[in-house]
Amino acid sequence: MKKTTRFLSLLSAFALVAAFAMPGTVLAEKTRLGFGGGPEGGTFQYFSNGIASRLSKMLKNVEVSNMASAGSVENLRRVNSGEIDFGISYSGDTYLARNGRLTNDTNKYPNVYAMAFLYGAPAHLVVLEGSGINQVADLVGKRVAVGGAGSGAAASAQRYFTALGLWDKMNIEFIGYSKAAAAIGDKLIDAMWVFAGYPNSSVIQAAASNKIKILSTWDAGDKGGAFKQYPFYAPLTIPAGTYSGVNYDVQSFQDSALWVAGKDVAPEHVYNALANIYTKQGLSYMVKVKSTAKSMSVKSALTGIVTPVHPGAQKFWKEQGLSLTPAQMGE
Repeated sequence: MKKTTRFLSLLSAFALVAAFAMPGTVLAEKTRLGFGGGPEGGTFQYFSNGIASRLSKMLKNVEVSNMASAGSVENLRRVNSGEIDFGISYSGDTYLARNGRLTNDTNKYPNVYAMAFLYGAPAHLVVLEGSGINQVADLVGKRVAVGGAGSGAAASAQRYFTALGLWDKMNIEFIGYSKAAAAIGDKLIDAMWVFAGYPNSSVIQAAASNKIKILSTWDAGDKGGAFKQYPFYAPLTIPAGTYSGVNYDVQSFQDSALWVAGKDVAPEHVYNALANIYTKQGLSYMVKVKSTAKSMSVKSALTGIVTPVHPGAQKFWKEQGLSLTPAQMGE
């Protein structure tokens, strides 16, 4: 009897060791996924860090790490190459990247797939009160901070100002939002361009220390033909009172910030990530992370997406009753 018991104990021990050695068991290591955010002080960083933190806590056997990034265009390139798995990128950049039309970059980036719309990101063109800059055309010869090199903000600024014939007539500074907010107060720059959801922390920072103006960008862009060249942009009003001292509506334009994934990210990881964030609890959590997330909902999830949606996301959104366009289906 003792021999039998000892034999069974040894057999159990052997089975346990074998279980540890076998791939695909419940003891398997966590899947680690990288999530590209954006520059410090930008809305991208709040969203990527918030989503990564929640998914790491809520999803079994998955760990998502928030990764430092210059923003939209850098995220596209890194997601496309497989260096990171998730990212936040603008719909316009995603569209142009897939078609080889990024600024100064004719490479195509076909491995980036949309997951969901997060929020609309409008252009903020901030100057100091009393600067003598009252309209977009007044920026000729001025020092303009447009965001970090490789960022979606810088790319959108170059598209916009080039269409208006101003890009080569301004002194461009490639610096991030937080540094620009400090620099405008020290009069090291004349204007700062922020392409992010409102209210934006860096614009709040600039307005807290200075009397600022936010210039309207829609009319100049419309007359200059910018929106015919880039039809993914849409008009948007930043309401009066959004920022201290700006007691008037600002007529601007927006792009759609999208949660994107790489082609090789497993459909179940994409599906499970959306299924966790797009719940009542998940969306409530995101609003606490950043009030801009109020625009996130199942109903709005495919807003502004003009490129293919990841298969895992297609499955999830169809189950939620949404219909996808041929472009979103990759047809």
